Amino acid sequence: MRWASAPDRGVGGRATPDLRVALAGQANVGKSVIFNQLTGLHQHIANWPGTTVDKAEGRLYYKGLLIDVVDLPGIYSLTHLSLEERISRDYIAKEKPDVVINVVDATALERHLIFTLQLIELGRPLVLVLNMMDLAEKYGIEINAEALEEELGVPVIATIATRGKGISRILDAAIELSRTSYTPKKIRYGEEVEKRLEMLESALKELDLPYPARWVALKLLEGDEEIRELVRVRSPGVIELTDELISELEHIHGHESSIIIANERACAANQIARRCMKIVKPRKPTLGDRFDEIATHPVLGYMLAAVMLAGIFFIVFGVGGAVASFFEEDLSELMREAWISSLGTAPSSEVGWSAAQSILFLIGLAIPYILPLYFLVFLLENWGYLARLSFLMDSLMHKAGVHGKAVIPMLLGFGCNVPACLATRVMDTWKERMIAILMTTLVPCSAVTVVVMGLVGRYLGISWVIGLYLFALLMAFALGSAASRILPGESVELIMEMPSYKAPSLKTILTMTWIRLREYIKIAAPLIVVIGALVKIMEIFGLLEPLSKILSPLTCGWLGLPEETGVLLIFGILRKELILTSLAALLGTLDFSQALTANQMITFSIVTILYIPCAATISALLKETGAKTTLTITAAEIGLAILVGGIASKLLLLLGIN
Repeated sequence: MRWASAPDRGVGGRATPDLRVALAGQANVGKSVIFNQLTGLHQHIANWPGTTVDKAEGRLYYKGLLIDVVDLPGIYSLTHLSLEERISRDYIAKEKPDVVINVVDATALERHLIFTLQLIELGRPLVLVLNMMDLAEKYGIEINAEALEEELGVPVIATIATRGKGISRILDAAIELSRTSYTPKKIRYGEEVEKRLEMLESALKELDLPYPARWVALKLLEGDEEIRELVRVRSPGVIELTDELISELEHIHGHESSIIIANERACAANQIARRCMKIVKPRKPTLGDRFDEIATHPVLGYMLAAVMLAGIFFIVFGVGGAVASFFEEDLSELMREAWISSLGTAPSSEVGWSAAQSILFLIGLAIPYILPLYFLVFLLENWGYLARLSFLMDSLMHKAGVHGKAVIPMLLGFGCNVPACLATRVMDTWKERMIAILMTTLVPCSAVTVVVMGLVGRYLGISWVIGLYLFALLMAFALGSAASRILPGESVELIMEMPSYKAPSLKTILTMTWIRLREYIKIAAPLIVVIGALVKIMEIFGLLEPLSKILSPLTCGWLGLPEETGVLLIFGILRKELILTSLAALLGTLDFSQALTANQMITFSIVTILYIPCAATISALLKETGAKTTLTITAAEIGLAILVGGIASKLLLLLGIN
């Protein structure tokens, strides 16, 4: 499906939309697929004000209307137990989008209807989208959409989002609904609950509330603290009435009032689903079912994950490495010769070339490493495997104070730490996100791999490389575990639905890959160009050698390295893969075994692994965490690299490795 781009009709190049639509639903129901189908590349990802939660917005032009679409965070309820739930319910109730599109998994209708009922209670015009209808048919699930419309009082649209089926019908229903006078259907609960809801609604009618009275009454009976405070400042008497009604309900049912309301809602969802859905015939296990038995197996699952990850690394580092060498060697040399022949070798030309080389480096990293890594990760996510990997890794990641979803940014970190830092947005709380960022910046990226393989791998053997990588991951987990005890806040459990396996949507994967790649370049390019030019200026004015002498107590005295390597601590902040080239120039040889001992090679590699990754990562940290946290992480990792490197050097000497 193709959508025409909308002409701007507003002030300052930003048109005023004719229709504002919000996509709401639980995780893994296909909301993002529908969002991408609707908006294509006419979208951007920012943060909700005052938070680090992704805010995905896009727009499209359809049947003469300019439509803005907001993809709300995937949540399971509107009970305000998490930041995402507060964002979603405040946006729906206070921003008042023209239409809310509730996307549900048709294979689990009853469970998803519990959330749908909460959205209906909020009172905004609603379109219910039954997604994954192809999977429902495979499972022998038949849903009567007309009967469901009658039960809920909202339009019901069946879709297969990965194939683009039903997408236009969603828009047609949203447009039609926005042009009619919408009155939400009153979902009735048990007699005891309804009687007390009516009493509360009557008491709330005179209050100026940003939410519908019935919804507020339900939240009061559920014991929602935010809603209680909202009402208390307007009418303390209503809170007194609420407490009396809650006591009555709890006396009748013998449960907490929040459980009573949840049970009433679940019972209503069950009755609606029973009247609108039937199972026609049990089917035989599919290939996906059989594969899932292996993917989530406590032993075979890890073996499968190892094979999957090995395949990804082979593609990224094997094929990508060959492409990267073209950018780093052949193309770079050709461009340098052309640059010198055109502009000469004056100092200003050298500074300009350093800036241009930084851009070339950025492209040489993005195309061979980051692009295929993003593509493969989004492929696994769209297919449904990434959720299984998160499930498998959950118990291990909990030892570092985070849940299984942290494996996603750590996986990206092997290609580049910049997209890894951006990917930590999948974490649920601020505390978990900070821990995940700290851990991912310690994952050896492709540039670090060049250094470790060029030194330790070439002269000491692959077993030492494996040992260093295991040591780096152990350090990441140890620091993550320490941070989880120091940082304020609570870690949360991984509660997620396993999405059904489905044929990946190439269009969606390519769109998401392009959006993330564009974001990476936008973040990394400015700082890396500036620092590249700055280091070249320092070299021209002869400032690097004095700096090496100033740093010699650390490099020579503590780390046991040649004095020349002090300069590389500066170059390392710019680009890690420059280290080997610079080291060869400083030592005057390409055979590092003639200038460095085994002890020095291992120590130098440890420092390189633990040192702050690069200027591009610092830029990503600034965007994601702010200046204070970035400075803290940068200083801590530089200090850690020097401390651990010195200790390792002394221990290696004790072991007889000189």
